[in-house]
Amino acid sequence: MEGSDMEESSMKHNIMSSRKKPILSPDYARRHLEQLKGRGYAVTGEVNFMQEEDARLDTTRARLNNVLKRHEELKERLSRDSDKMIYERLQKEFEAALAAQTEEIYLDGEQWNDGLLATIRERVHMEADRKAMPGDMGMLPDHHFHEKSSYKVGNKVICCLEGARIGIQYETSFADEPRELYHCVLESRSFLEKMTVAEHTVPFFLPVREAENDLLSSNAMRFIDYVGELVQAYVDRREQVNLIKELYGNQIGELYHSLPYHVIEFVLNVYDCKVTLSLRYADLVSTLPTRTRVFAWPVHSSRRNMTSTLNRNVTGMPLVQAVPTRLAYAEDALQNMNLPEAYAEIVLKLPQALGGMFQHLSPVSSS
Repeated sequence: MEGSDMEESSMKHNIMSSRKKPILSPDYARRHLEQLKGRGYAVTGEVNFMQEEDARLDTTRARLNNVLKRHEELKERLSRDSDKMIYERLQKEFEAALAAQTEEIYLDGEQWNDGLLATIRERVHMEADRKAMPGDMGMLPDHHFHEKSSYKVGNKVICCLEGARIGIQYETSFADEPRELYHCVLESRSFLEKMTVAEHTVPFFLPVREAENDLLSSNAMRFIDYVGELVQAYVDRREQVNLIKELYGNQIGELYHSLPYHVIEFVLNVYDCKVTLSLRYADLVSTLPTRTRVFAWPVHSSRRNMTSTLNRNVTGMPLVQAVPTRLAYAEDALQNMNLPEAYAEIVLKLPQALGGMFQHLSPVSSS
């Protein structure tokens, strides 16, 4: 009897103990599982995001390298053969014409006007008509008609060429140092007919023919000035990019630009973060961009500590910021300074601008 009583007492004790343990409701258990699953998705989602970002960057880098390779091949092909021959021929013709001038007249802004251009046109046609005269009349010396003069205004030298043509030579520069010479030759069948562009050495991607259609017949002086602004602005933008590559090439990653340098994009790798800069020029006579976008986000530190960061997120700590941050001060600098000056300003103020947004930033060592 005693053994039976002990067994019965033990069974009662086990039953009472089981009643004291809380029983989880189905709703509570489901919510708990969803929370655990959500934390797992957060970790997995962040890993997938970083992997997808790497894949996109690799694809973009491969496309960019292909574009740059094709760009170099195109430039090399266009600089050969016929284009080079045209340039050399026109350069010799301009040199001969300028050497034959009896005087070079320097003009200020007001002296360069439609009346002077009309005078130059009249002279080149008079010269062509004189040479077309029969017999001895066509052999009269030049002073029977006019003195041979060339005119210099701004970055342009205007002279008379053979065959009733007007030649304009454009001198470009950067930082007060001379760069390329470009040429444009205008002609017309008579003084009363409109002029056309006979040939030129301006790069093909600058809209000389479009300007001819829009301006030359209605405002020839404005056309001549516009082409000068066009080539100078192109050289200026190009040399700005070349200078930052020379000065800061060790900090610049991918760099892309269009042929006229009116679209420029490049990446900086500084202070354990990536900075992307995008510049757009509204027109091809601008030397300062009209639209800029600059973004920064951490790359090196976030990827190096990604595992520990994700683990902290499971415990409730925030993830490292993965969304790019827009740098307004950098955009303003690009719109108000030339590119090398703006670049120096951006890098100098970058740590202060980022402030507490990105933690553990440290300068990237230059190789």
